[in-house]
Order: sequence, then C-alpha cells, then structure tokens
Amino acid sequence: MKKIEAIIKPFKLDDVREALGDIGVNGMTVHEVKGFGRQKGHTELYRGAEYMVDFLPKVKVEVVIADELVEQAIDAIVETSRTGKIGDGKIFVTDIERVIRIRTGEENEDAI
Repeated sequence: MKKIEAIIKPFKLDDVREALGDIGVNGMTVHEVKGFGRQKGHTELYRGAEYMVDFLPKVKVEVVIADELVEQAIDAIVETSRTGKIGDGKIFVTDIERVIRIRTGEENEDAI
C-alpha cells in the first residue's frame, strides 16, 4: 500500500476528487494548508499599503491505496490539477506498513 499526498491549487480539488473516484479511490482526507515553494508568495495592496503574502493557500489531498493503483492515481492527479503555471503543486508517495479500520478491526487493503 502507498500513501499519496498531493498539494494542489484549491480550485482544482473537485476535479481531482472526481478523477480519483473514477479510478476506484473510495476515500480521501483533505486539508486546507498554506505554503510556498519556488513561487515565494506575492505582494498585495491593502488600504494603500503594499505587503508580502508569504504563504499561499493550497489544498492537501491524502489517499492510501493499493500498490496497483498508484500510477493511475498519480496520472489522474497530474492531469486534472496541472495548469501549466507556477504553483501547480507537488505529489509525494510513501510506503504504508499497516492500516487498521477502528470500527471493524479490518486490516491493510480490507481497511481501505
């Protein structure tokens, strides 16, 4: 099993959710996050004063899936979240050793 964490632009969330659902991903966790990378934020004007916005709003999507779905999930996220502009985000893939569904005690792929 693998855990995929994707940091994407907020307005792309619905497209990513739908694309992951189409390949059989049944659940996900979504967090509203702020951060920056090479983009380094931007400046805004408020009441005549310019100030730096260092942390930009993003959405972090987390899914735990079977190994055989990983490449399909990555492709779905990339295809639906890419705008071609700076700040499109990142995808991180990590190994998951064990998953337990608290309600039933099911483990690993049965629990996801």
